[in-house]
Amino acid sequence: MLAARTATWWTILRICVEERLVYRGDFMLGTLMRFLPIVTQVFLWGAVFAARGGDQLAGYTYREFIAYYLLTMVSRAFSSMPGLASMIALQIRNGEIKKYLIQPIDMLGFLLLSRVAHKLVYYVVALVPFALVFYVCRDYFDGWPDTATLGAGVLSLVMAFLLGFFLEASIGMIGFWFLEVSSLLFIYMLFNFFFSGHMFPIDMLPGYWRTLVEIIPLHYLAYFPAAVFLGKIHGDALTIGLCVQAAWVVFFIVLSRVMFNLGVRRYAGYGG
Repeated sequence: MLAARTATWWTILRICVEERLVYRGDFMLGTLMRFLPIVTQVFLWGAVFAARGGDQLAGYTYREFIAYYLLTMVSRAFSSMPGLASMIALQIRNGEIKKYLIQPIDMLGFLLLSRVAHKLVYYVVALVPFALVFYVCRDYFDGWPDTATLGAGVLSLVMAFLLGFFLEASIGMIGFWFLEVSSLLFIYMLFNFFFSGHMFPIDMLPGYWRTLVEIIPLHYLAYFPAAVFLGKIHGDALTIGLCVQAAWVVFFIVLSRVMFNLGVRRYAGYGG
C-alpha cells in the first residue's frame, strides 16, 4: 500500500515538473526583473545612512541592509504561493473541487506536490539570474555563513515554504463558507507585505509593535530566514525560533485539514 501510494505521488510530482518545464521558460527573465527594485533600495538606504553619518540602524549596517533585502528575495521565492488561495476558493465556488471528492487523490497533497514542482523548476531555471545578482552584490556580504548557520537557514526556508502553502490553503478553504474571498485575500496580502519583513527588517519596529508582529507567523515567511542567514539570530533565540516556526507549520497543516473536512460536509455540487 505504501509503495503504491509513493509511486502515485512520484508520478504526480514528475508530471507537474514536466508541465512547468514546458511553459515556464520565463522564470529566468522574470527573476532577474524582480531584483531590479534592489537598485532603489541601494540608493535609498545609502542616503539614509549617509544622513545618519554611517551609524548602524536597528543593529544593521548599510551593507547588511542591502544583504538583507537580497536574502528576503530568496525567502519570498520560497514562501510565496501566488494564486493558491484564490484558486482553491474558485474551485469550491465553480464545483471543480468535486474531482477531489470522487477520485482517490487528496486535494491538499496534490496541490502541495504541484507547488513543490513549481519551486523546483523555478530554482533550476532561475539559478543563473540568482547567481549573477549575488555575484554582482557580493561586496554586501561578509562571505558564506558557517555550516550551522547555513543548515539552520536552509531549514527555515523549507519551513517557510510549508508555512506559506498551508497558510494560504487555509485561507482558500474559507470558500466553503463564503463565495467571495477576494477581500480577505487583499487584507492578508497587505499584512503579509508589511509584517513578513519583505518591506523592512522586523528589528526596526519599536518594542511593543515588534512583539506583536513576532506573535503572528508572517515574519517567518521572509524576515526570519533572511535574519538567520545574516547571523542576526543565533544561539537559544535561533533554536526557539525554529521550534516556533515548526509549530506554526504543524498548526496550519492541521487547520487546513480540519477546514477541508468540515467544508466538504456542507458542500453540495450539482451536474456532471
